[in-house]
Amino acid sequence: MAKKTSKKTTRKKTSKASPKASRGSAAARAAEAPPQPGKLSIDLKTFDRIVGQDRALGVLSAAMSSGRVHHAWVFHGPRGVGKFTTAAAFGAMLIDPSLAPDLSGQLAPDPDSPVRRLIAQGAHPDFHVVTKELAAFSREADVRARKQTNIPVEVLREFLIDPASRTRAMAGESLAGKVLILEEAHLLNREGQNVLLKTLEEPAPGTVIILCTSNEERLLPTVRSRCQRVGFTLLDPRSMDAWLASSGLPFARSGLPPWLEAMAGGSPGAVIEATEAGLDAWDSKLRPLLEEAASGGPAIALPSQMAALTDAFAKKAVEEADNASKEAANREAVRLMLGYVASWARLKLRGERADPERWASFIDAIAESESLIASNVRILNVMEFLVARLRPEPARR
Repeated sequence: MAKKTSKKTTRKKTSKASPKASRGSAAARAAEAPPQPGKLSIDLKTFDRIVGQDRALGVLSAAMSSGRVHHAWVFHGPRGVGKFTTAAAFGAMLIDPSLAPDLSGQLAPDPDSPVRRLIAQGAHPDFHVVTKELAAFSREADVRARKQTNIPVEVLREFLIDPASRTRAMAGESLAGKVLILEEAHLLNREGQNVLLKTLEEPAPGTVIILCTSNEERLLPTVRSRCQRVGFTLLDPRSMDAWLASSGLPFARSGLPPWLEAMAGGSPGAVIEATEAGLDAWDSKLRPLLEEAASGGPAIALPSQMAALTDAFAKKAVEEADNASKEAANREAVRLMLGYVASWARLKLRGERADPERWASFIDAIAESESLIASNVRILNVMEFLVARLRPEPARR
């Protein structure tokens, strides 16, 4: 990436095409360009609207200011804390010729630039987001027919490696020519990661690849070693309050219900996920039964109610998505259910009259339940096991 010289800043140049022609072409395309097949429309944010990740943003801002942006990155950290949001914001800045220092001296794009419009519409030809759901848009029929439980190597080749090797479509002077974001990169198997490795070792000029993952340990050491790692963390309470105030969610004024605050644990994505999944209805149905079981009552309906709610969630997920895997949907439903029960248990553990040993043991039982699910034990049987562990032990004589 060669240098671009201007009065305000120094950039890397990835194309010698006429900037004037580029601006005219981009503006025309931004006005009416439809999303490309399989591409996502994106709620594109600027760095000043991303909360709670100051350290990560500092690393990325320093890289852009230096004019020497590494070609491969791993954004790692818990689910739902802003990894993809930051990757999209960073990638959009890298390919935007309007990027320049603002009045405070920080690099920022024109908020209404043609590049940003195209990315928001899912129509920018040099900005690619690769997810497991792209299997439904593959040129290969057998890939389209597969359940979307991982990222097939065919999807990787078609939607990341092939585009990464091509010349950028939109000319202009910018820090990068193409950006490719691989969401849930840990869903690549060993073969896929080894295929990706060659592109990471010999990237096309001007290409930047960002791997987002909540399970970095599942990436091969050879993949991680070729990327610059940026860590993301759970948000502190003040940052969560700031995010919630601008979220537009029903809780923005009243604050999160205690169970949801405990379940989120500093993850805005978990709040959104729980809200969209309707877990408030779970809370109203399950909390009385959980309290009854915890007090030694029969709560006979609790295991079947928990199993029924997870099954209904999984069925709805499969109905709403083409080629969705019932197995994957079941795992997701159980993850949410166990997450909800764990949040309820943590609240009990914090109670004034809590029995720390009892509730710590029950939280361990939730972890055991996850292992049972991974071993393909029936969901109802797992819920029965969990409820049995919830009941208080008989008093000794």
